[in-house]
Amino acid sequence: MRNRQYLIALLLMMALLLSACGGAASTDGNLAEAPEETVEEVVYENLPDEPYEAVPYTLYPAPEGGYVGDVMPFVTEDGTLEIYYLFDTDRNGQGYHPIYQYSTADLCGYEDHGMVLNYGQMSDPDPALGTGCVMQDRDGLYHLFYTGHNDTGNGGKGKECVMHASSTDRENWVKDEEVLFFSPEGYSKDDFRDPEVFWVEEDQCYWLLIAARENTLGGVVVKYTSTDLKNWEFIGPIFAPMEQYMCECPDLFCIGDTWYLTYSWDCVTYYAIGDSMGGPFVAPRDNILDGKGMTEGNGFVFYAAKTAELDGRLYLCGWLGRAGLSGDSGIYQWAGSVMNHQLVQHEDKTLGVKAPDTFADYFTVDKIVSAVPRTDGVDINGNTISLSAAEDAYALADMGTRPATMTLECDVSFDEEGCVGFAFGGSASDETYTALCLDARRGVLHYEGYEVTEIRDYDPMALTRFDFSKNSVHHVKLVCENEIVVMYVDDMKALSSRITHSIDGAHIGVFADGCSATFSNISIKLPG
Repeated sequence: MRNRQYLIALLLMMALLLSACGGAASTDGNLAEAPEETVEEVVYENLPDEPYEAVPYTLYPAPEGGYVGDVMPFVTEDGTLEIYYLFDTDRNGQGYHPIYQYSTADLCGYEDHGMVLNYGQMSDPDPALGTGCVMQDRDGLYHLFYTGHNDTGNGGKGKECVMHASSTDRENWVKDEEVLFFSPEGYSKDDFRDPEVFWVEEDQCYWLLIAARENTLGGVVVKYTSTDLKNWEFIGPIFAPMEQYMCECPDLFCIGDTWYLTYSWDCVTYYAIGDSMGGPFVAPRDNILDGKGMTEGNGFVFYAAKTAELDGRLYLCGWLGRAGLSGDSGIYQWAGSVMNHQLVQHEDKTLGVKAPDTFADYFTVDKIVSAVPRTDGVDINGNTISLSAAEDAYALADMGTRPATMTLECDVSFDEEGCVGFAFGGSASDETYTALCLDARRGVLHYEGYEVTEIRDYDPMALTRFDFSKNSVHHVKLVCENEIVVMYVDDMKALSSRITHSIDGAHIGVFADGCSATFSNISIKLPG
């Protein structure tokens, strides 16, 4: 028995020795190649999808069955902001753009008052209405000055003219039967619109500003004066940039001792600066406060804005265009949703915008910030996320399902030539992420539905210029309501977008492309 056990042990030792050598020898006596080591793919954890339910448009309303066109803000004596606007639909007929009205006390909820002024017949000067203004005269009567538009040309007088209606209660408006006036000699008969009327104490008369097209100067803002709101004297241009075909929806306002003139064209709201209300007005090098679409005629990001002062704060009231035929393309059509920014005056007299202060009373519930890495190069420490990506790669952290309505604030620092921002996607139903960018490489803020992996390959389609060199740390605030996402940076610029890739359960994250970045002091708030 003992000899048998010894033999078995000897055979086992020989088998082990042969096994140890067998990896280095083959049956034909040649050395065999060692098997390659396999590298397991890193699978990063993802936060689970949470239930998602769209919310009513409380901050950025649009009328049922239609869209918000050019606005006419008016603040009542009791501190209510009334926004009169051109009602647009996808089914405009021969008559179109009646004037409708919203009202709000705080920009955090709107009452829809429906139509206040209808368009006329084809035989009238106003089968289509254009924007204008609502104002109160010194005797307490309310006036609505607006544009009459008739493509037949009104018997050679011109397609556009200034018209008028009055009211004692701003609910029942009575149109004048007669046109106030058509364009003067030397000006286009077909491009003459958007009257803005106000009392000037110093001159003891009313001013009327209007967008016109002079035969040699191009698009201009001209001035009329009147003492009775009926008889108007033509004075001439107060602003002639010789850049735009038209300077639509002009508005004049003062902050401190500086005067500002806003006007719109190229799908953009611009502004110019003057030392007096009569000008001269000079446009700063960068005079755009929100985004600009790069598709001609279909890039209405924020348009036709005019100002209103409510509770001591000055707002720029306009609209965000509705999405084009392809979602998240940066293409926005004429008319969409109410969009209001709060104006900020900087030390150098330039203007900036920020989210309305009143939103702080609407978003009052803190949401716990949690995040997980989705790539290499991610370090998470509480509400601070640090990212480090190789030159040809990106780093991304996912913060879970984006609530239908929320604000997100944070401080962002990143490399001078870097591109960072917010990523939307990463859910179980769609793992891709699209990028809302702070792009220092190009010097712009932009979003147009490009995936994080594609942002270097394509030029931006919806953007606004931004000088990142002014600050090493940038304060960023996102305001989200369903697909509408507005990004404010440093109280300087906004980029308003419709991001359908951010809704229906999509996650929100932060990313850095080919650079290092830190997102600190991240705070997410929900409505109370």
